[in-house]
Amino acid sequence: MKIIVLKFGGTSVGTTDRIKKVAKIIAKYKKKYNVIVLSSAMSGVTNNLINLSKKISKNFSDSEYDVLVSSGEQMSCALISGELINKGFNSRSWMSWQIPINTEGKYKFSRINKINKSKIVSYLKKGGIPIITGFQGINNKNRITTIGRGGTDASAIMFAKFFNAEKCIIYTDVDGVYSTDPNKLKSAQKIKVISYEEMLEMASLGAKVMQPHSIQDARLNRVDIEVKSSFTDNKGTLITKRKNIINNKIITGITNTTSDAKVSLLGVRDKPGIAASIFKPLSENSINVDMVVQNISANGNETDLTFTIKSDDLSKTKKIVLQNKKIKFRDLIFDKNVSKVSIIGVGMVTTPGVTYRMFQSLAKQKINIQVISTSEIKISVLIDKKNVKKAISSLHKEFKLNK
Repeated sequence: MKIIVLKFGGTSVGTTDRIKKVAKIIAKYKKKYNVIVLSSAMSGVTNNLINLSKKISKNFSDSEYDVLVSSGEQMSCALISGELINKGFNSRSWMSWQIPINTEGKYKFSRINKINKSKIVSYLKKGGIPIITGFQGINNKNRITTIGRGGTDASAIMFAKFFNAEKCIIYTDVDGVYSTDPNKLKSAQKIKVISYEEMLEMASLGAKVMQPHSIQDARLNRVDIEVKSSFTDNKGTLITKRKNIINNKIITGITNTTSDAKVSLLGVRDKPGIAASIFKPLSENSINVDMVVQNISANGNETDLTFTIKSDDLSKTKKIVLQNKKIKFRDLIFDKNVSKVSIIGVGMVTTPGVTYRMFQSLAKQKINIQVISTSEIKISVLIDKKNVKKAISSLHKEFKLNK
């Protein structure tokens, strides 16, 4: 039984006209495959439901939150199935609890650990096209759970794994993954093939095509993903294993963040464990610390510590640091006008001089680097937000990504 998994995002099912287009895409694949469809809620619906919960309470129940926001997918699945039935196909919508899709973990952030295949396999053998609610499942208490933003991608990837699908295609409003944000640089080029590792770094560092945890699920389960647009017939981007890729580019893509903030503690009394004393309460309050740099004074008694966080966590971070009795410092400085620009590519593993070329390219544009962090396949720098477009353009040209 040849199976293909198709996932449609919120913009792809955002109107009834778009849903009719989606039905045509599904019908095309049905000629060659048994098709399993995962659908997101129509664009804007989930946000509207979240806003309703906020109007009820600032501390709305997490379990009822999941019941509420999962209703959006139920609506879109019924509309897709209804259109397929209208076209003469055997189709029906499936709620997560009807399959069931079993999850574990907290409400709002659960993960799929099992998909019961028997009902869907039986339905596929009868020629049916199941339209399944993405983004959700049920836990061991028989309560509806959700998988977090981007959860329908994760649902599709897990269906591809459990049903050993030949393909998993993510349909969205863009026709693939680009070398950088095409809204910021017109010469951005679509990437034909990209590794899981590169895509994971790009998603984590600002690229919005897919959520990082979905890429990680695909990588762990070795599920190839194709990202395509539901609005065009253009070929998309294949996300796959490194060994499947023949690539002569050192750098695959460039990303930037839009919601980072820099925190600097000046004149911190330097002693063993001081960094842990600063970061422990932040961790306990679910504040993610990213880039970190520490400068020791000449006398060795003081240190300046700088790190980055999400700008939404700025006020909470300030409060936590000021209330922290275990640390002493002279001054506390915040800066929201910063952005992290990153170059990503597996080619840098075996290519010397990449760091020099990046820093030299930025220096030529008189762009000051405030903080640096690296991994095996990426280099990130923190710069003034006003220089982002100039930095991306310079780096894109330096590493010949416009060809």
